[in-house]
Amino acid sequence: MDNIINKTDNSLRGKRALITGITGQDGSYLAEFLISQGYQVHGIIRRTSIFNTDRIDHLYQDPHQSNLPLYLHYGDLTDGTGLRRILQRVEPDEVYNLAAQSHVKVSFEQPEYTADTVAMGTLRLLEALRDYMEVAGKQVRMYQAASSEMFGASPPPQNESTPFYPRSPYAVSKVAAYWYAKNYREAYGMFVASGILFNHESPRRGETFVTRKISRAATRIKMGLQDRLYLGNLDAKRDWGFAGDYVKAMWLMLQQDEPEDFVICTGESHSVREFLEECFSYLDLRWQDYVSIDQRYFRPSEVDYLQGDASRAREKLGWSPQVNFKELVKMMVDHDFDLARQEKILQDAGHYKGIRGIAYG
Repeated sequence: MDNIINKTDNSLRGKRALITGITGQDGSYLAEFLISQGYQVHGIIRRTSIFNTDRIDHLYQDPHQSNLPLYLHYGDLTDGTGLRRILQRVEPDEVYNLAAQSHVKVSFEQPEYTADTVAMGTLRLLEALRDYMEVAGKQVRMYQAASSEMFGASPPPQNESTPFYPRSPYAVSKVAAYWYAKNYREAYGMFVASGILFNHESPRRGETFVTRKISRAATRIKMGLQDRLYLGNLDAKRDWGFAGDYVKAMWLMLQQDEPEDFVICTGESHSVREFLEECFSYLDLRWQDYVSIDQRYFRPSEVDYLQGDASRAREKLGWSPQVNFKELVKMMVDHDFDLARQEKILQDAGHYKGIRGIAYG
């Protein structure tokens, strides 16, 4: 871990970007994209007793070298002083705030922690950035990760004018973060743009999120490694896109003359049942033979139907999704089938110890 960055190294590259949540799905795709654009990327990671950098290991290089494309810093959105120090050290041109406790069901079980990281964490970062810009005398552009969950019970299609009706502690916290970002933009003239991203998935999605839980289970069932898949509400409908497409929209928002908020989505909605059907049929399986409903995976208050309208993003950013629903499912299943084959080989050799995390919603 390279916590001390030599400013001489920083001067050798073009723009510098700081990403909170860089080890997550979106953070890893965004880091790849920014590096491809010639950025020097800095990421904030939380300290843990085990390595949690799997998604960005292919980008990370020996920190003893100079002029690297990627540097990592220990930090946390619950530590405002630490955020200020990182900003002073990195001297970024752009900040992307992707860090969050982002699992909706977990937010019902840990509402205070969710609010502290998602809502108050955003406020701490905004304050730290405001202080840094005043001292440094430079403008820094910030992207705030908003969420379609903020719309909650508002009827589709949802766009930038749709009223928020959050239905979970996570969604409520995201609404607060959105308004903090908007207030700092208007009160202090900061360039802060919020991307209201609808569900976006990939082979890097965490395995406790329903899409990856399904693709992982389906491939393991195909390989004889798992018997059942337990799910909750199969009728919930979501606008699912590819995370690799969506990070480009984040970057485009910070390249505009003025900061604005944008809905990012595909404009199509599919139910969890449809996602199941696509995954299992691709593997020549009937999902009905393997799926059971478990009440523990239902939320205290459900969001039934999310479908976005990204007209503004198409018109002003020139952005549109490149991966459609069927292609996304195929991408995820192909990836997870490779993992299942590897597990099968280990099992046959007597080295397989089972999979972790399949009991979580």
